[in-house]
Amino acid sequence: MLTGSPSMAEKIIDALLDDTFAGVYSLAAFDYLILVPYFLMLAVLSFYGCHRFAMIRGYFKGLKNMPKEPARYFSELPPVTIQLPLFNELYVVERLLESASKVRYPVGLLQIQILDDSTDETSGFTEALVASYVERGFNMEYRHRKNRQGYKAGALQAGIPTATGELIAIFDADFVIPEDFLEKTVHHFTDEKVGVVQTRWTYLNRHFNLLTEVQTMLLDGHFILEHGARAGMGLFFNFNGTAGIMRKTMIEDAGGWQHDTLTEDSDLSYRAQLKGWRFVYLPHVECPSELPVETYSFQVQQSRWAKGLTQCAKKLMRMVLSADLPWRVKMEAICHLTPNVSYPLMILVSLLMLPVMIIRFYMGPLEMLLFDFPLIVANFVSLTAFYLIAQRELDPKGWKRTIWFVPALMAAGVALTISNTKAFLEAIFGVQTAFARTAKYNLSDKNVKLEQVDYRRKSGWLPFAELFMGSCFAGMVYYCIESLNFLSIPFLMIFVSGYYWAGFSTLWQEYQGLLQFKAAKAALEAVPQQTNH
Repeated sequence: MLTGSPSMAEKIIDALLDDTFAGVYSLAAFDYLILVPYFLMLAVLSFYGCHRFAMIRGYFKGLKNMPKEPARYFSELPPVTIQLPLFNELYVVERLLESASKVRYPVGLLQIQILDDSTDETSGFTEALVASYVERGFNMEYRHRKNRQGYKAGALQAGIPTATGELIAIFDADFVIPEDFLEKTVHHFTDEKVGVVQTRWTYLNRHFNLLTEVQTMLLDGHFILEHGARAGMGLFFNFNGTAGIMRKTMIEDAGGWQHDTLTEDSDLSYRAQLKGWRFVYLPHVECPSELPVETYSFQVQQSRWAKGLTQCAKKLMRMVLSADLPWRVKMEAICHLTPNVSYPLMILVSLLMLPVMIIRFYMGPLEMLLFDFPLIVANFVSLTAFYLIAQRELDPKGWKRTIWFVPALMAAGVALTISNTKAFLEAIFGVQTAFARTAKYNLSDKNVKLEQVDYRRKSGWLPFAELFMGSCFAGMVYYCIESLNFLSIPFLMIFVSGYYWAGFSTLWQEYQGLLQFKAAKAALEAVPQQTNH
């Protein structure tokens, strides 16, 4: 124990070891009641951490299997339809249509479908844009739905009956379609077993702020190591909903676009691969996109993906396990579909962390090292290695600058725990919610006043819950200082910074939006006065 007058930490320990617990649990029983579930949950989290090491190994092992060029080329090109699903995309639709009009492909073989579910002025603006392109000779079809049934999946399915292409390319509104996209992808379909060709996302606004830098690292880890490992090792991987092209007959054979999950892309991908269709990944084909620049928009996007993937796990897991597939394909599918269980586990681990720290106050350094070191390697070391190796593979010369973003990347993962836990539980218990779109503003790395744009979403209670959690972890940091447990402070500070970053930045961004709204309202009210004057 510490010498001198009792510290706050010692008072807490004395309170917990008071006779109040006598007759309910013995001290040992109370210890085990806390420590056993705590370490079991950490073991599950460590399993997903070790899976990152498996992805790194699979990536390097499968590199030799990644195709650069198609095995054959078409002597006669197939007709292609480019589908562009929209919902209230006023800021980016003009950029999207301009890039679609520049795609190189024979005019008589290319159709562009604009599948517009907008409920604001986007629909009228887009219809006029399409009409101007049609007058200039482009084969564009404008379809406007008013009921938005099935959301994006419903829009895509509604466009299939009038799609003239044997192949269908899909791009979300925040993408810029490369001019040579079809030239680099279409010929892979000379193999009749190929159902999908997926390309790699890049980012127009990577350097916009700290959040976009972190998102770039997160997505690059997915597109370089995860996709690379799964595609190179012959495992199931998913079409990412955009920047890809698929065979129309594959969509029909797999059962079409279904909207009982929020990630219709992963759902269709698994159903198609279970039918025997082969997917091709082309990491060298880059498609620029726009990242969310606001904290809450980032959380909304990630929670939609988390909920949708969990819904897919509920829907497809039994089909995967009962299919005639190698065990390694099944195991990887389970790891791919279920990672979001880590978010509620992180919340539970957080709730147990303080009592565990108090109980372990009496443990010697050797015992703590034996327990903690493997868990630290499995979780923190695997995460750091995973994302830095992805950056090194992309940019062998400049990747070292991303080392400085690793703490922020860990903090961003913490910032998703509450929103993604909510999404995971909604999926498990069958709570239905609308498809929450991610607002796009036609931003690049230039300095843009974000408070001057529309489509901002209200965060509600979430930032206050995050500030509460951040304060709880700040209290744990204080406890560590009092008990001289300095080694735990860096790890706890990741949680403090992650929750405070999410909470304070969301409230600040919404405050800026409120000021903009008041300024706009005052300007409108001043117009009649100026006219009368």
